Amino acid sequence: MNQEDCIFCKIIKGEIPSNKIYENDLVYAFTDINPAAPQHFLVIPKVHKASLNEFDDNDRELLGEILLTAKKIASEKGFDQDGYRTIINTGKDGGQTVHHLHLHVLAGRALTWPPG
Repeated sequence: MNQEDCIFCKIIKGEIPSNKIYENDLVYAFTDINPAAPQHFLVIPKVHKASLNEFDDNDRELLGEILLTAKKIASEKGFDQDGYRTIINTGKDGGQTVHHLHLHVLAGRALTWPPG
């Protein structure tokens, strides 16, 4: 899938509406349209990379920004102390359905393991 067909790239450009939570020069965060928990949002890089497999050592700052954004939002929403789960699905067997790296953040209830 190329950038022009990517739903997350279209969300970043404002071509598809989203419930934006946070945005800076590197990342965009928004609520998941099919939440799996009372709190469920995604943090995505603004640069199109299909999966974690496309990142390399030059992307350390961006990967750190994705994780630190999740932590920042969890703190602002007040569920950082009770806990939350972060997930990056990679590839078909990893459950990835949108081919633009995205970090799921789930919270607001006790989450079981394994997830299923």
